[in-house]
Amino acid sequence: MSQARQSRALVIVNTNFCSSDGDVVFGTRKGAQREAEKLSRVLSRLNYRVKLMHNKTAKEIEDLYQQERGREHGECFVSIISSHGDEGVVFGCDAGPVKLTRIFQILSSEKCPVLTKIPKIFFIQACRGQEFDQGVAVECDSRQPEPGCGPGYLSIPPQTAVMFACSPGYVAFLNIFGSMFLQALLKVLEGEERHLALNRLTTRINWEVAFRCQARGAYEGCKEMPCFVTNLVQEVFPFSAPTAEEGDGV
Repeated sequence: MSQARQSRALVIVNTNFCSSDGDVVFGTRKGAQREAEKLSRVLSRLNYRVKLMHNKTAKEIEDLYQQERGREHGECFVSIISSHGDEGVVFGCDAGPVKLTRIFQILSSEKCPVLTKIPKIFFIQACRGQEFDQGVAVECDSRQPEPGCGPGYLSIPPQTAVMFACSPGYVAFLNIFGSMFLQALLKVLEGEERHLALNRLTTRINWEVAFRCQARGAYEGCKEMPCFVTNLVQEVFPFSAPTAEEGDGV
């Protein structure tokens, strides 16, 4: 039996941040690169053609999504962004902001008719503000908010779903072992839960982060709560394709 057409995945991870004059503006996001590499390998096993990009400027991030408009996407398009952020934006490695609504609109049916029927699924590991209870002694992916960013996180086009690492206004946590959110995503993708419809799969991720991720150290007791927003109009099973190992066993 022939294998299903490969879907596409774009993984962008920024770990080092410098301004245009070379000044370091954020600390290094230790653990993020290794986490992104593991996610890329897992997605490859799930029949995705994965493009992993490291330390991209704000303009380069936009350009990467512009390039996706001309690609063959198979059954769906998945993108993971791991960077510093604030409400409505993620930051390039040059500390320049990229509005998430801009990214979503680049791949909308209005701007890219070829992707009209293809689900577009985003996982965003970045802060959405600076509020937090006492949490783990880790670096948080946040900075001062940019003027005009606004609460535009709900402005997503049809056939698009977005899962954020945290609720609006709060920080997302990262340490040398990775992030609460993407580690939970990895666990689900490596288990039988990956066969679930996307809305049920994201609920499992919520549960994993809320009940299994325990803060330690100076910020004992911090909890992080992911947030899922969708404009999909049908159930989607983005990770249910047989792995290469399962296919060999048939």
